[in-house]
Parts: sequence; C-alpha cells; structure tokens
Amino acid sequence: MTGGLEGYDEVAEANAQKSILDIHWSRICARLKAEVGEVEYNTWLRQMGVGPVDEDEITLYLPTRFLRDWVRGQYGDRLGALWHAEVPAIRRVELQVARGASPATDGDAPSAGPASAAAATPPVAEVVAVVEEPRAAEVRSDLAAPLDPRFTFDTFVVGKPNEFAYACARRVAERPSSPGFNPLFLYGGVGLGKTHLMHAIGSELVREGRVSVAYMSAEKFMYRFIAAIRSQSTMEFKEQLRSVDVLMIDDLQFLIGKDNTQEEFFHTFNALVDAGRQIVVSADKSPSDLSGLEDRLRTRLGCGMVADIHATTFELRISILEAKAAASGVEVPAKVLEFLAHKITSNVRELEGALNRLIAHANLFGRPVTLEATQDVLHDILKANNRRVTIEEIQRKVAEHWNIRLTDMSSARRSTVVARPRQVAMYLSKQLTSRSLPEIGRKFGNRDHTTVIYAVRRVMELMEQDPAFAEDVELLRRMLES
Repeated sequence: MTGGLEGYDEVAEANAQKSILDIHWSRICARLKAEVGEVEYNTWLRQMGVGPVDEDEITLYLPTRFLRDWVRGQYGDRLGALWHAEVPAIRRVELQVARGASPATDGDAPSAGPASAAAATPPVAEVVAVVEEPRAAEVRSDLAAPLDPRFTFDTFVVGKPNEFAYACARRVAERPSSPGFNPLFLYGGVGLGKTHLMHAIGSELVREGRVSVAYMSAEKFMYRFIAAIRSQSTMEFKEQLRSVDVLMIDDLQFLIGKDNTQEEFFHTFNALVDAGRQIVVSADKSPSDLSGLEDRLRTRLGCGMVADIHATTFELRISILEAKAAASGVEVPAKVLEFLAHKITSNVRELEGALNRLIAHANLFGRPVTLEATQDVLHDILKANNRRVTIEEIQRKVAEHWNIRLTDMSSARRSTVVARPRQVAMYLSKQLTSRSLPEIGRKFGNRDHTTVIYAVRRVMELMEQDPAFAEDVELLRRMLES
C-alpha cells in the first residue's frame, strides 16, 4: 500500500511541476506577444511547445527545421532572457525539431509541447536529426514558373545601355550571394531585357551548380500567398519559399498597394538574405522610385546591387536584329534591318516580334524579305508609330544616315559629301510635307525656291541612274512616312 502511495505521489508531483511550468510558459508567451505584435507572434512563435527542464536548461519544440532555425536566429537570445527572468535557475534555452509539436490553441499561450508531461520525463515526440545534405540543382517548378531555355547569356545581345546589368547578372550567376550583390535589383522599361537576364541567371546556376532556383512573377507570388491563406497552409508556403537557394521575383511593381503580400515578401526576403541565399528582383523603376512600397522594403531592396537597363541605341537594335536574323536562317537585307531599327525604338520585344513576323511571312510564302514587303506585313506596327513629319526631322534623319553635321543642312558648304544629303533632304521635304518651296528654302539656310526645285530634279535623276542611291532615298522615305 505504501508503494502505491509513493507512485501516486510521484505522478502528483510531476503534474504539479508541469502545471507550474505551463504557468511560467504562459507568462513568457504573453510578454513575447506584447513585444513583437500579434501578427509576428502568430506567424513565427505560436507553434512552439515547451519541453523538459534539465538542470539549468529548458527545451522548446518547433514542428519544422525552418521554424527552428528562424526562431533560434531571431528570438533565441530573447527567449533565454525571458526564461531566466521568469525562472532564475534556467540559464539556457535549447530549440529542437519534433514531429507532432502541437500548434497553439486560440488562448494566450501556446499549448505545451509533446514532451511536457513531466519536468524529468524524456520527450514523447521524436526529435528529428538535422543533417545538411547537398541538394541537386533544380528549378522549383512545384512553386514557381519554368525557366525559358531561349533566354541565356549567350543569346543576350550586349551593348552600352545594358552592359552593366549584364555584368552584374553574370557575377550573380557565377558567385551567388556575393557581398554587395545580394539582392540584385534590375530595373528598366518594358521589353529591354530584364526577364531575359533573370532567366539566364537561373539557367546558368542550375547548369553549373548544385542549387535550387525559384523564379516567379510578383503576381504569381501574390496568388500563391492568397491561396495558402485560403487553404490554411501558409507555413508550408513560407517553408517552400525559404528552402530555395535562389529566389527571383519579376515585375515587383505589381505588389504596390498590396500591403499583406508586401509584408510576406519582406519576411521572405529577410529570411533568405539572413540565411545567405540569393535574391534577384526586377521592376520598371528603381527601388527609390517605387512609391507605394513600404519604406523598409524599398530600403532593403536598395542595399545590394541596383542595375539600370537603359533604352536601346540604334547600334544595339541593329545588333539584336542581326543576331536574331542570323539564328533564323532567313536572309534579311541590311536595309530592312536598318528600317526596323529606326522605326521601332522603345521596345526590344516589339522589335523582335516584328522581325519574327517578317521571317514567318517569308517562310510561309517563299518570298524574299524586301522593304516593300516589310511595310505591307508590318503595317499595323508602323501605323502605330505614324506621326506628322517635319522638315527638322527630315534634316536630322538624313544627316544621321550620311554621317554629316545637322548644321551642314543650312551651311554654305558646297562639297558633294554635304550638298548631296542636303539635296535629298530638300527632296524629301517636298515629298513628305505640305510646306511651299520658299518655306523649304528658308529651312535650309534661307535658300531660294529655285535651289529647292533644282535639288528635287537632281535627286530624281540620280535615283534613275544609281539603284543604290535610290535605295537609300527610299529607305529614308519609308522610315519617315511610315
């Protein structure tokens, strides 16, 4: 009978110790919630469970390795200080992963963990051994968009407007998470190559290294986050994103005005950077100009490498068209490429689309690519760029084409290298504008209207005699009037 009473006393003592421990834990959780706020507390700390006390150390349990690492890094010291203040005998807090660690109920404190049946009783839950194993290179298609195999560094045409962004992208692909390059923020207008560079980074990392890569648009990030909230799987969503080695988010400006998604991206950003993982982001403006993003997020985005992709130059557009035409196997005359490079100036994507349409037309109908065919096939694109032609614009285009100074159009110089382009500009002014002959003459250094008449006749004669000259004039006319 005495033995039975002793056993009863041991159980009663263990239960009493557990109750006291739970009271301490409730107080600590209440302080934590007051310090970090309810949102932060529910996101990261609510799923903690209290375990056994071993001399001056108490064990706390979390359900996943990711949560364990995050809480240890962000709140480990504070948990130790709170426990020591509550129970002076406790000087250390040990965080472990346990299957079956119960999430908190709706009360103020989390429920006791799976191992809190008694202070001296070994934990009931199985502690998961954490072993870091090398991961095979992969694109996380389970949570992100696939990488386009066409968008590589080899197919990216480099020029002055994009050479810095290209160099930064190469650096990240070769050495991710390099100091000063994390995050990498690419920005520029529509169709200038931001997405191409992001895909190129991802493809290079997967091909060369043992890393996992997740690429997605900001819009998809938001939809995945909303879906996780609806399905009550936000922790799974967080852990998936934070488990990748490289996260790439395209078109970040889409998150402007979406505060909850910005909040989640901010925490994801911090978790990955703090863990030494690489972030690559693109947007249409620099971080400082993205009004509508939280200040703390703009600051973090600007703390790494910010690279601008400028609008294309004529030379870069020609290089892009030449590369695309060579890859297609269809012969595209240089005059056609020049025409396209002059006409479509703001958007590389539209420029490539126009060339693709010309090539498809040539393949389908077996016809050569000519200036006339180009104007017919691309009439809608060219029409969108229609504008009233001015004499000043004609003078500028002709001067650029023959590589003379704009001032030569109104100068007294009479050498052929200057006089011939000036005559062409007068001819085109007569053909493409409604200005009278005296008005045209005044725009060319106050010349007499008879000089304009002579220039028009001379250009017409030369066009009949010299096919190459006629082609030059026709190219200029099409560029100006289309």
